[in-house]
Amino acid sequence: MLNELSFAEAVAKIERGDITSERLVRDCLDRIEAREDDVRAWAFIDPELALSQARACDSADERKGPLHGVPFGVKDIIATYDMPTGMGSPIYEGNMPGYDAACVALLRAAGAVILGKTVTVEFAGMAPPPTGNPHNLECTPGGSSSGSGAAVADFMVPAAFGTQTAGSIHRPAAHCGIIGFKPTFDSYSLHGVWPAAQSLDTLGLLTRAMDDIELLSAALLGRPVQLNRSGVSSPRIAICKTHQWDIVKPETEEAIAIARDTLNKAGAEIIELTLPKSFEELVSARDIISSYERARATSHEWFNHRDQLSPQLQRGIAKGFGWQYEQYTAAMKIGADCRRKLDILFEDFDAIIAPCTAGEAPPDRNSTGDHTHIGMWNLLHVPSYALPTHKGPNNMPVAIQLIGRHGADDALFDFAKWVLNQLVPA
Repeated sequence: MLNELSFAEAVAKIERGDITSERLVRDCLDRIEAREDDVRAWAFIDPELALSQARACDSADERKGPLHGVPFGVKDIIATYDMPTGMGSPIYEGNMPGYDAACVALLRAAGAVILGKTVTVEFAGMAPPPTGNPHNLECTPGGSSSGSGAAVADFMVPAAFGTQTAGSIHRPAAHCGIIGFKPTFDSYSLHGVWPAAQSLDTLGLLTRAMDDIELLSAALLGRPVQLNRSGVSSPRIAICKTHQWDIVKPETEEAIAIARDTLNKAGAEIIELTLPKSFEELVSARDIISSYERARATSHEWFNHRDQLSPQLQRGIAKGFGWQYEQYTAAMKIGADCRRKLDILFEDFDAIIAPCTAGEAPPDRNSTGDHTHIGMWNLLHVPSYALPTHKGPNNMPVAIQLIGRHGADDALFDFAKWVLNQLVPA
């Protein structure tokens, strides 16, 4: 079925005339119709709206852009002019912003079909979503980009937006067995994206293939697509267990051990990295920053619609308002100091492999999983990938996290593609 094509494969087939956008979108809609009652990945789908976009692509005199005719999912905290943006909250049910977020406008201009809005955890926070993991519906898909992760993994759409404040791109990617990409902080425009914590929020991508990341990044950044760059031969890769290794489960230990040995045999120079002791403060610092800023970002809802907020979010906002300003600024300083130290450390290697999640998806729909191993790197503002490389004891996906130097997103793409090719050969 055409819905199983990657984004890049679909672009190429439409460009060659092998398929039409309408056929591709119809196959995606058929998959949604067959599976949505179980997976519950979508907050809004209007089949006729999606098909009208596809027909407009097919009838156009020329390609609209490099993403011409391929469907894409938009997390429901991201504004769309022609679809409601509900933020996963009853407060904004049916809310029509009347404009597109910058990222949506850029994809539309490049020819993408906006298929629909994917389920988000309430205000991209912590309350569990209705979405199930397509590999096992009893398990969490991860959050907060739950619908995006599940929809891409279940072949409902080739790619989708996620956002990350702690682990909201990489956790769904890891638990659903797809690729998650979080660029360097402040790379993609956040205009029109509901804020959670302005010092941490990052827009990113969930896909099934590495080349999809390059195609979509080029459209979002306004640069040429570079799929034929010179390859990687002998990267310097640091294995970093982090100070949170004691909560790592055997399946993640095994995934990292296999990655280390396999990549070493493939020509990588492997380095063992022990982070400075000050990095132990990153988890608590990120928690302070996130809750402090979230409380203020959600102040209107807190003061005017508190009864419509979930108990989990109410506790999080109350916690955020409880921090003193001096505690917040001290946490910000920890992040800034560790960013400087990490940049110096990167002189000795090209990329870091670290745990992504503690293990496979928990069999608990009341949880979105743990973000400890992801959140600390998010505070460091560096680019990173969740790469699905392994299976756990219950045959559920397990990912490793690949981290690059601040601003070195293009180089990290090359390393990630090489790593995935070695660990999961096509």
